[in-house]
Amino acid sequence: MNHKILLLGSGELGKEFVIAAKRYGQTVIAVDNYPGAPAMQVADHFEVIDMLDASALDGVVAKHQPTIIVPEIEAIRTEQFYNYEKQGIAVVPSAKAANFTMNRKAIRDLAAIEVGVRTAPYRYAKSMEELRQGVAFCGLPCVVKPLMSSSGKGQSVIRTEADIEKAWSYAMEGSRGDLKEIIVEGFISFDYEITLLTVTQKNGPTLFCAPIGHRQERGDYQESWQPMPMDPNHLAEAQEMAAKVTAALGGAGIWGVEFFITQDGAYFSELSPRPHDTGMVTLAGTQNLNEFELHARAILGMPIPTITQVQNGASAVVLAQSESAKAPIYEGLDLVLTDPKAEVRIFGKPSTRPYRRMAVVLRNGTDPVEDLVRSAKGDAAKIRIKE
Repeated sequence: MNHKILLLGSGELGKEFVIAAKRYGQTVIAVDNYPGAPAMQVADHFEVIDMLDASALDGVVAKHQPTIIVPEIEAIRTEQFYNYEKQGIAVVPSAKAANFTMNRKAIRDLAAIEVGVRTAPYRYAKSMEELRQGVAFCGLPCVVKPLMSSSGKGQSVIRTEADIEKAWSYAMEGSRGDLKEIIVEGFISFDYEITLLTVTQKNGPTLFCAPIGHRQERGDYQESWQPMPMDPNHLAEAQEMAAKVTAALGGAGIWGVEFFITQDGAYFSELSPRPHDTGMVTLAGTQNLNEFELHARAILGMPIPTITQVQNGASAVVLAQSESAKAPIYEGLDLVLTDPKAEVRIFGKPSTRPYRRMAVVLRNGTDPVEDLVRSAKGDAAKIRIKE
């Protein structure tokens, strides 16, 4: 069973997926829009193209003739996936799932209208006037996001009428691809957020990892921890919602399903049909199988008998502070790795820019997760990136 996998997007999550797939004997072609991307460094072959260019994407598919296509990012001409499925190529988790979840409008309407799970009130806007109407409907404060973006780019909170014009401009700047539309969401007063890693299988039940808590800045995760202590009833509600939405989209693989947890229960927020950045905490050995191994097994149709929580864990990101085209040098690793419960994963990105995620520090043990997070943050602060 040696599949040829075309990985579309070759960042740090893609790199860990390639490692998992290679351990199961697969051939991987890593694709991104710049050379030297992390996943390219461990894949069998690589291609550099603009994945929003349909003809370029078709060309790579025709050249390599993969049996499986695995999207890792949002900025892809996903409507082409339907044609690839017709050619007999498996798209992960499915062409519908990849196409819907690359666009916040499609996935939100599916969740709120078709499936009927609980979400924040929302409206869409293609102009400043429509944004003002959306703000009036959702109320202040409210959240604005581009329909296509990642890592919090273009996301902001409108607290007063004076913020509307700035929020529109910022959303347009952060929008990926050629889709210039935004979603306005009513602000949910939540106690905390979770990522519920959900695994759908070709021949087996839907499985759930222990909930992952996380903290964000600028719309991007800074620390995550597993398990997130929470009310079992709220967890069961989130699991039911995740199962419904993933079933409606179809296909096999791991999904990062995000929820706001309030005193009243869970609110569906977003969904990614692939390993989630907050799920890098599973690299700390928190589970019997990390999220990338689970994704690989589900895609390949290998059995996943159970997902077992082994120990507590935490992750904290290491960010670049300046912009440089030079290969970065990392200092302070020896200060972190003297602790047997600490680990560092350097992603291998060939250049830096402010706030670019360059590495992650991992912690594990039986200590409470809040203590592990504190230690991971301290470890991350010891690492310096010399550009």
